[in-house]
Amino acid sequence: MPASDVSRYVIVGAGAIGGTLGGLLARAGAPAVLVARGRHAEVLAADGLTLRTPDGTFRTPVSVTSRPEQVHLTEHDVLVFATKTQQLDAALQEWVDRPVQGTDGTAGELLPAMTALNGIAAEEKALRYFARVFGICVWLPAVHLEPGEVIVRSWPIAGQFHLARWPAAVTTAADADFLTGLAETWSAAGIRTRVTSDVAPWKYNKLLSNLGNGVGALTAGATDASEILAALRAEGEGVLRYAGIEFVSFEISKAVRADGPTIRPVPGWDNGSTNSTWQSFTRNTGNAETDFFNGEIARIAHRNGIAAPLNAAVARAVRVAVREGAEPGRYSAAQLAQVLGIDASAPSQA
Repeated sequence: MPASDVSRYVIVGAGAIGGTLGGLLARAGAPAVLVARGRHAEVLAADGLTLRTPDGTFRTPVSVTSRPEQVHLTEHDVLVFATKTQQLDAALQEWVDRPVQGTDGTAGELLPAMTALNGIAAEEKALRYFARVFGICVWLPAVHLEPGEVIVRSWPIAGQFHLARWPAAVTTAADADFLTGLAETWSAAGIRTRVTSDVAPWKYNKLLSNLGNGVGALTAGATDASEILAALRAEGEGVLRYAGIEFVSFEISKAVRADGPTIRPVPGWDNGSTNSTWQSFTRNTGNAETDFFNGEIARIAHRNGIAAPLNAAVARAVRVAVREGAEPGRYSAAQLAQVLGIDASAPSQA
């Protein structure tokens, strides 16, 4: 599908990532429909999406639905999955067998599926259902806490995406044309979007950054948790290198993001800790994405006959906190370091 043939972006999940993308596309005049749930969907339908930014608050009318059967798909639609990873399987199953009007095929057979999620598991999940999967590495400092509202901490460039066909080896000329046009549309809307030959090394780079999400939630963003964060990242890098997994260095990713989002204060908001796990704690969602961040490092370690004790311990601490309905800040940095046994900072033989 050439990008010029795209008639609509169907964004499944209207939280911080999906809501920002959908709102920006709507503001730019690019047709999009947001798939949301509950009170969030009700407010979006009645009042539109409120984007609170460093440069002011903008209310944008958006098309919204809460059920897949309300969306009549055509072969010119693009599905963008922007849920949390732990919610993705259910979303994929809801959409994969939806009929595509004017054809004898289904969404899974015919439509591009974009995975705008953190972690490294989404793309392989999507391949179980969709023939054409495109991975996205997301850098988007946004917060979704209240129905109908997203706090976008950078403006007018709200975020930066890297994207490619997944896996890279199956990329076709048609895929390249599609991605080039999509990148132009999304960049013009306010998300700096770059097509890369292989998005996996970028997503592993972001995975290493997300290893601190659980720490941020457990300590409410304690400023003296830097030793813990460094130890988690060092362990994660060690596991990836042991497994022979390529990842973009932080020196490169920092340089490439120089023209991307720049976080600034948002008027009327306390500008506190904002990562996705912290948001899950705050909204008391009953789940968190940490098993696909720190738990992913543990999985890779176990698959290769080694251990990642620090990351496994963070994943466990978050699971316990979620089960008990804890708010951000269950531990001080010192208490969490003690829980983790922070001296065990390198992967060891299992």
